[in-house]
Amino acid sequence: MSDNTEEEQIALIKEWWQRNGKPLMAGGAIALVVVFGFKTWQGNQLQQAQTASVIYQQVLEASLAPSDQVDAQQVAKLLADLKTVNANNAYAQYARLLAAKVAVDNNKLDDAALELNEVLAKPANDTLAELARQRLARVLLAQEQAEQALKVLEAKVLPAFAATREELRGDALVVLQRPAEAKAAYQKAQEALAPEAAAGNLLMKLDNLSEKDA
Repeated sequence: MSDNTEEEQIALIKEWWQRNGKPLMAGGAIALVVVFGFKTWQGNQLQQAQTASVIYQQVLEASLAPSDQVDAQQVAKLLADLKTVNANNAYAQYARLLAAKVAVDNNKLDDAALELNEVLAKPANDTLAELARQRLARVLLAQEQAEQALKVLEAKVLPAFAATREELRGDALVVLQRPAEAKAAYQKAQEALAPEAAAGNLLMKLDNLSEKDA
């Protein structure tokens, strides 16, 4: 069982998404280009993609505003509009990730898990699947479901996401009081990072485990 309160766990989710959200969303933007690169030039698909793109941009702006200015109801409405265009295309699924972020910001972890599970049920591409998987694992940790978080993280990982995946596994293993396995996961995360990559938080976690071993 984790020593953190639910409020502290939610704060940890927000901090993790702040650290990892921008690069992950940047990767998502590249994936969108791939998804809609050729097919969007065909008939109705082009119009659908353009409509989805406009609504997605509105979701992005609404959900990434300063936290005290985010209108959760507006985000939900825009997401519903996007689903009417195509509930399973990449734009709609990235919007679900943003809706999950808003839900976490409002301490509605069940709602966040629902949105993330919807993406995982039928992801538009591997990048979306990994984004949803890691964020769902972090939500599950906040809900004190560390075993379930580990199960979510069992799927094959894309190399670009190996570091954050292993760090999350380490976090879950710490909660489950399995320090040796946690340390091994953190070390794998460190090995997956480029030498110049900032890993201060990860190194702190490794140091904490080393101190307990001493």
